[in-house]
Amino acid sequence: MLRVGLTGGIGAGKSTVASRLAEHGAVLIDADRIAREVVEPGTEGLAEVVAAFGEDVLTPEGALDRAALAARAFADEESRRRLNAIVHPRVGARTAELMAQAAPDAIVVHDLPLLVEGGLAPHYHLVVVVDAPVDVRVARLVEARGMAEADARARVAAQATEEQRRAAADVWLDNGGPEDVVLSAVDALWADRLVPFEANVRLRRPRAPRSALISPYDETWPAQAARAIARLRAVAGDKALRIDHIGSTSVPGLPAKDIVDLQLTVATLDDADALADAVSDAGFPRASGEWWDDPQEEGAPVWPKRFHFGGDPGRPVNLHVRSTETPAWRLALLFPEYLRAHPAARDSYAEVKWRLAREHAADGSVDAYANEKQHWVNAIFDQAEEWATKTGWSPS
Repeated sequence: MLRVGLTGGIGAGKSTVASRLAEHGAVLIDADRIAREVVEPGTEGLAEVVAAFGEDVLTPEGALDRAALAARAFADEESRRRLNAIVHPRVGARTAELMAQAAPDAIVVHDLPLLVEGGLAPHYHLVVVVDAPVDVRVARLVEARGMAEADARARVAAQATEEQRRAAADVWLDNGGPEDVVLSAVDALWADRLVPFEANVRLRRPRAPRSALISPYDETWPAQAARAIARLRAVAGDKALRIDHIGSTSVPGLPAKDIVDLQLTVATLDDADALADAVSDAGFPRASGEWWDDPQEEGAPVWPKRFHFGGDPGRPVNLHVRSTETPAWRLALLFPEYLRAHPAARDSYAEVKWRLAREHAADGSVDAYANEKQHWVNAIFDQAEEWATKTGWSPS
């Protein structure tokens, strides 16, 4: 099952995206609808709300008078917490029930307005944010919901900022223009990303081999790595000693293949094996076969590790799971740290990468590119170790 978190500010047109995804076959779970269901007439939720806030929060017909409840529940922080303690556990239980009912190959879209505000992004395989310019959103609220403009702007301002939403967004859908534009984007998202992502996770399917093509440094690489790391932390628990963004994409200004390298450090490879299913289910399928690090010293034994691919075709990831039983975890942190501290070495490495990428552009794999590059990497490892000894560097 693929879990997709769908969110966006009020008036952004999130329901348009949700409806289109449902048309494609997504299982839609609407948080607002569930929040209404758990306090419908005859429910335990409504009875508890009335017990907490009085009969005055009911209409003459016995339904919840939302305006009256808001006046009481949001009058002070204690009242708001009391209401949340009644409603939120019921919403959570019903949401979990609906997710459990979904088929193993389902793409579940959880429409959740306060996903960002609640810090819930790591619990989804992918977060989709629907956005529109503030003036467009305000106009929609005034025209479609009859809000006063001042009230509409106040509602917009009270929610997460654009910066906060962008930090959580794996996919950003601009819904400020004609509807057919955003619908076309949703169609492509479904076909090109969500459907293969679900299959990759369920079937433990690795991505296709990549060429030696490299890209200029992308300023979004650290943020993309941070989102993946948050998802890994959510499932790895205390078995994860640390999780880091490593490799070339972690060095500002350095060109790299558009694959984010991450390292999950554990105490033993038994811990790595114990985490394998949870990490795979979280969107990082474990690769089959034996994987190891080569110490590049003649006659030295190789260092075993575990390896996972990122299942998201829109964000390739290499996840190296290493134990502290070998030096490889430390070296993987030292190498990019040295390059970050030495711009001249970084630039020299960049020249090597560009040259080798051109020479091996037609290879169809990265093997020859990586093998030739290793000579330069080994020399930098020696320099990095000298620097670490001189400065007293160690992994923070």
